[in-house]
Amino acid sequence: MKDKGGLHQKVQEFCDCYATTDFLREMSVVKAEPDKADGALKWLALAVLHGVNDNAKRISITRKSDGRVNVVAKYRRSELPDPGAEIGEKIFEAVKGITHLEGEKGSIPLALGIRDSSLEVVVDVEKDEEGETVTIKFPG
Repeated sequence: MKDKGGLHQKVQEFCDCYATTDFLREMSVVKAEPDKADGALKWLALAVLHGVNDNAKRISITRKSDGRVNVVAKYRRSELPDPGAEIGEKIFEAVKGITHLEGEKGSIPLALGIRDSSLEVVVDVEKDEEGETVTIKFPG
């Protein structure tokens, strides 16, 4: 069994690793990542970096009951590259492993160290008959 406590640390390591890349380009190729669990953590890190860099209010990823994944950023209505169904599923698992949010609905602050500073985002999880959504809310 994987150490779920290490997921948070791994997201922070990916934030550090990808801090100087083209976030959207990297997000668009993550669905080809052979290790789907690592791909999910990379995608989460890239979403946070993109959100911070582009002054996003929130980024939501929704997984429909049929497995399709949709990503929307709120700063101006915009769709971001989706991670694909397999990595999308792993993103939901990773978020639940990091935040320990279970059930139909929940919200929790999450501190992330990025390079020489830190950031606190709020992670919301919602589930209904149509699917489930993870939303990362940025400060400001």
